[in-house]
Amino acid sequence: MRSLVTGGAGFIGSHLVTTLLELGHDVCVLDNFSTGRPENLDHVKDNPHLQVHQVDIGSGADLAAYFNGVERVYHLAALADIVPSIEQPEAYHRANVDGTFHVLQGANRAAVKRFIYIASSSCYGLPDINPTPEDADIRPMYPYALTKYVGETYAMHWAQLYGLPTVSLRLFNVYGPRSRTSGTYGAVFGVFLAQKLAGKPYTIVGDGTQTRDFTFVSDVVSAILAAADSGLSGEIMNVGSGDTYSVNRLVELLAGEVTYIPKRPGEPDCTFADTQKIRKLLNWQPKISFEDGVREMLDNIDYWREAPVWEPASIAEATTGWFKYLAKSDG
Repeated sequence: MRSLVTGGAGFIGSHLVTTLLELGHDVCVLDNFSTGRPENLDHVKDNPHLQVHQVDIGSGADLAAYFNGVERVYHLAALADIVPSIEQPEAYHRANVDGTFHVLQGANRAAVKRFIYIASSSCYGLPDINPTPEDADIRPMYPYALTKYVGETYAMHWAQLYGLPTVSLRLFNVYGPRSRTSGTYGAVFGVFLAQKLAGKPYTIVGDGTQTRDFTFVSDVVSAILAAADSGLSGEIMNVGSGDTYSVNRLVELLAGEVTYIPKRPGEPDCTFADTQKIRKLLNWQPKISFEDGVREMLDNIDYWREAPVWEPASIAEATTGWFKYLAKSDG
């Protein structure tokens, strides 16, 4: 089977590529390396079944050649991060909306058999319901969340109008080895592990009682593959761990000193996926406990040795736009 993975050099994408190769697929990766890292695929770079192309899917360049013989498309490529999306909405629209349109067109013209769109739970904004079901109100609070949701809407429309067999998966707080370290203010694991290596205190936002549906990357990959193997189309499903965990619990597992920084507007007190739908339709369920996942992160901590080390002052400077814009719409 030939599979195409956009964003295949990214955190989740590189894990998906590894698994597809282990399953015997021929894999074509498209990545512009704006957030993905070529090093994320070093362990498989000599695999004869892997092709990696540096391509910007949002540029409008002709992608047709990359879809030759492709049966399944996994569309993960996107710009992430909250503050940069506020400051550079055009770039996010080009990558996350235009890019999705171009990939959908390529897939549709090539008559691929499966299209998996990787969506974001950020579309729910500050949800009224926890666990949050797929039919909860859509309240994107910044351009990253909005553009990912618009991309999902395009994908569902292509399924409806053109019959492109498509499933969208809304991911909640994915973590694991090779998780992102770049960006104006990286994901919490990248921040904390870099701080641990540098002997710095963990910067806890607010009082640390906020909880997140931390979902281990191997569980996410298994959900993606289950969706691809299914006969479903036009379905949107949450992917989560089945629980929600406080930042204080994470720090307890990591061990170390802490310092507190101001709570940020626009951040939910809780993210928690209602996963009844994916469990029912795909018979999928997560396998990695939070404790085991954190242990795996610590076992691979050297990956974050060159990551930026954030401190309260640098975080405050980097998140100025966050407070400026999101305070207007918080709550």
